[in-house]
Amino acid sequence: MTVNHALADALLEQISQTTGTDLRHCTTEPIGGGCINQAFKLTAGSSSYFVKINRADRLAMFEREAEGLKLLASTHSLRTPGVVCAGETESTAYLVLEYIQMGGPDNAETAGRQLALLHQTTASSFGNSNNNFIGSSRQINRFCDSWTNFWQQHRLGYQLKLAKQNGYHGRLQSRGEQLQAQLPALLDHKPAPSLVHGDLWSGNLGYATNGEPVIFDPAVYYGDRETDLAMSELFGGFSDRFYAAYNEAWPLPPGYPLRKTLYNLYHILNHLNLFGGGYQQQALAMMERLLAEVR
Repeated sequence: MTVNHALADALLEQISQTTGTDLRHCTTEPIGGGCINQAFKLTAGSSSYFVKINRADRLAMFEREAEGLKLLASTHSLRTPGVVCAGETESTAYLVLEYIQMGGPDNAETAGRQLALLHQTTASSFGNSNNNFIGSSRQINRFCDSWTNFWQQHRLGYQLKLAKQNGYHGRLQSRGEQLQAQLPALLDHKPAPSLVHGDLWSGNLGYATNGEPVIFDPAVYYGDRETDLAMSELFGGFSDRFYAAYNEAWPLPPGYPLRKTLYNLYHILNHLNLFGGGYQQQALAMMERLLAEVR
């Protein structure tokens, strides 16, 4: 998928209508956009924008991302890129965001404190008003009063169902059923429904040139705040200063190290469903570890 003249013209027209400026010419520069979308920097006049593109049938994914960014921004905690517009051409869906120059100093303490502030935004139940996406997988956010039931039905159970549809049977499913039966014992700490980023790995938090923390690519819902902390440790993790600052602002309750494995199992199962490979063995090892704690 490339930025041809037709797509560039469509983007310029939509950005012009949204911002009230008359943009006629632009340049584009490819940017690493992850494994799901393509991304580039679009510069028109004195303004630059971060643009993601995918197939036209992926427009809903960008619309939900835009909603998530706006919801996160409304908390006035961690900075998010401003949403300019989302739309589609005949063959391409796109999301246009504020371009933020990254690469500043690692201001981990501020990021940790601001994440704790974000998590203080709460709701009356778990979920969100719309389903959204985790990567390119559908994420079900139907509201639920019970965190245990929400995690069983819409997170662990849903990913196991997808895995079965994708041909992963046998031990993965049997261990998954055993684990679901043990969820009341594993999730006995009664968390508040906090607003969470939902996909907070190290690739989705960076620092602007002035050191300001910035989060992006969300999969937001109201859930246990520990899910964000767990995900942040899954692929490389953040610095110790980040976790120390978070815990100083809002200490984590006892039992988090075990729940961390359960919460990250959701993401490993999602990676199995998206990419296959060695994620099945990793998921099984996590299940065995969790089951060993409650036998």
